[in-house]
Amino acid sequence: MEESLRGIGAMARESGLSVSALRFYDGAGLLVPAVVDPRSGYRYYDPDQLAAARLVAGLRRVGMPLAGIREVLAHRHDPDAVDALLAGHLRRLERSLAEARRELSSIRSLIEEAPVPDLPTTAHVRAADLAAALRAVRFAAGADPDLPALGAVLFDVGADAVTLVATDRFRMAVAPAACTGVGGPPVAALVPTGLADRIGEHVAGMGDAEVVVAVRGAVIRVGPVEGELLPDAYPDYRSLLSDDGRAVPIDEGTRAALTAAPTRTMTREPDGVDFEVAELGLTDDGLLTADGGGIGVNREFLLQAIDAGGPGQLELLLDGPLTPLVVRSPLSVSLLMPVRL
Repeated sequence: MEESLRGIGAMARESGLSVSALRFYDGAGLLVPAVVDPRSGYRYYDPDQLAAARLVAGLRRVGMPLAGIREVLAHRHDPDAVDALLAGHLRRLERSLAEARRELSSIRSLIEEAPVPDLPTTAHVRAADLAAALRAVRFAAGADPDLPALGAVLFDVGADAVTLVATDRFRMAVAPAACTGVGGPPVAALVPTGLADRIGEHVAGMGDAEVVVAVRGAVIRVGPVEGELLPDAYPDYRSLLSDDGRAVPIDEGTRAALTAAPTRTMTREPDGVDFEVAELGLTDDGLLTADGGGIGVNREFLLQAIDAGGPGQLELLLDGPLTPLVVRSPLSVSLLMPVRL
């Protein structure tokens, strides 16, 4: 054998891949040895294969699947192609991390939750407040049949308010309706959007509304409107609410900036739906500008959040291109995830 060739043991030590991993990648056609001894079957590698082996080791450490590694190796002399492949893998990792956080949040709430009460909880609220809170959050509810828990409005009944929450993973809206009286322990009821819409239509013309949640029976009743609750766990919305960020007033200038902002069409993962992204920035005075600046938002989603805020002073909290945009009003709070540009 030529002295310049490395045996599989040396290759393993220098590349960071185990001997068994090198054998696996040989079988997969990813790192094929330069020479295989026909008698012993021992593998030998050319020196220029060391860089590729180290690249494979690094990609495996960040969890890139075999098909992705194969693509990177095939395009490793094309920096633009490699950048696109790495960016795509990073987006998948970020999405997986967000999903893991949501699942862990649900698990924590299941562990920490108090025993389900036998008696129903009854909350009295002004019907107009409940109707307004429903209008303020309904736009953010999901419609994915694979995620039925998000195709709902959460009625979180506390000591002082019924807090309504809706989210489709890309945005979230939260609005409280103050209680005039509550009987029973705090409860959270996951109300399907169809039932929530019926409740909203019914309370629109009422003076006071009585919200009765029977968790044991998985039923909510508001006046004569009654229906079953969803059994699914709901994301921990409280952990996402924050006062951090730079407050920007929302006015006609905000809408003008949104309208004039440069746009690009992107594809939403994982459903493959195309949507338009507006590129925004901030001036030194804290005003939104259409000159770009690294903040990408779904224009339609942001306008829906602004409209749902209702009358009164609105403000937008910004804290960089990767943290949620927060629309605050006297009535509600909406969070919108920015889009990585």
